[in-house]
Amino acid sequence: MGNSEVKLRNKIEKILPHLNERQKRIYLSIEAESIGYGGVSLVSRVSKVSRPTIIMGKKELNQKPLELPRSRKEGGGRKALYQKDPSILVELENLIDPLTRGDPMSPLRWTIKSTRNLSEEINKKGFKISHMAVSQILKQLGYSLQSNQKKHEGGKHPDRNQQFEYINQMVEAFTQGNDPAISIDTKKKEQVGNYKNTGKIICKEKTPLEVEVYDFAKEKAVPYGIYDINKNEGFVNVGKNYDTSAFAAESIRRWWINMGMERYPKSKKLLITADGGGSNGYRRKLWKTELQKLADELQLEITVCHFPPGTSKWNKIEHRLFSQITLNWKGKPLESYETIVNLIGATRNRKGLKVKAVLDENSYQKGIKVSKQELADVNKKEHDFHGEWNYTIQPKM
Repeated sequence: MGNSEVKLRNKIEKILPHLNERQKRIYLSIEAESIGYGGVSLVSRVSKVSRPTIIMGKKELNQKPLELPRSRKEGGGRKALYQKDPSILVELENLIDPLTRGDPMSPLRWTIKSTRNLSEEINKKGFKISHMAVSQILKQLGYSLQSNQKKHEGGKHPDRNQQFEYINQMVEAFTQGNDPAISIDTKKKEQVGNYKNTGKIICKEKTPLEVEVYDFAKEKAVPYGIYDINKNEGFVNVGKNYDTSAFAAESIRRWWINMGMERYPKSKKLLITADGGGSNGYRRKLWKTELQKLADELQLEITVCHFPPGTSKWNKIEHRLFSQITLNWKGKPLESYETIVNLIGATRNRKGLKVKAVLDENSYQKGIKVSKQELADVNKKEHDFHGEWNYTIQPKM
């Protein structure tokens, strides 16, 4: 008898006394299968169990397991802490939500409610509980780690939905007439330099891109975007200083010269959908006077439809252009204006989005005042429905 056969016999002799008949058959069939060819005969010889019995075990191995009797009496083992002392549940919930349940002056009101902090605080009240036990109890109570969820938009304007429908009708009317309908907005300012940019990129293991520790950039980039709703094309004018109404109008002008007039050579009118605030807000006097200059220069009838206050996230440029730009440059330091322009211009998606970006070297002055006379000279016609949000500016000549 070989050495391996002796080891197998000793192993089987130690295990078999602890198994019932069915378990013995299944165990021996597993041993035979692990040996391979000739395994059934070898296991049968050393265990003194017949070959048909081991073969039956192979068949049982592929069947649904039987319900086995309990190995201990029901209710065995230590009871959970909250079963021994239910008051611990009340104390724990008071610590989690001190404003509505417990002491509003609780020290945990102003600190992170980690399981370790919770266990330390509850142990001061005479309990003895570890942070792991706190974690288990919280799970049983239905608590889990969750981030904030944006839900409350503030007061809703009563005509909010009607304005959405009006904007949609205007966009459809312009696109059906093969006239441009654009969505405009300013993307958030970006720091120019070797600074951390949110997101991850593929790098060699343990060799991430190294950036500056402190983000105190002297230069900022102001990307102003124009999204052509019908053509699924974007244009971004990257400014260097302030986001003003003059900068917004100049960005639209550059879009028309670089892309718009080629796409719509016969068009004499333009629809702009914009947020209610910011440099292109409906209350901005300079915005309207700059649009008048633009209408006169380009000889375009410019119609503007503003989204109601607090609804800027519904502006198409946000999720069709800006979100794609953010995805394209995630994790990449925006080292220079050239880098920013190139990254924006390279933005694409599976739906065929194309983007063009240019750098605006102009300097824009803040705080320009518009006189009543200048505002009165704007050739503006307000629409019947919410004229403050919907209006058309026509060329004077």
